[in-house]
Amino acid sequence: MTFAVMLLIVGGFLLGGAYSIWKADSETKGRTGPQVAFAVLLLVAAVLATVSGVLRLV
Repeated sequence: MTFAVMLLIVGGFLLGGAYSIWKADSETKGRTGPQVAFAVLLLVAAVLATVSGVLRLV
């Protein structure tokens, strides 16, 4: 059960990182392509970690 909780915590941190990168846009240029790509990558990793943590709890 401890590994599942660790996966949920890692998923939360990754989700927070994705949100932080998404909100860190320039006022003049907006979001850049690499910024969007990295935010999406972190979001996918967060979803995978969270879902695997929930499945390990079940």
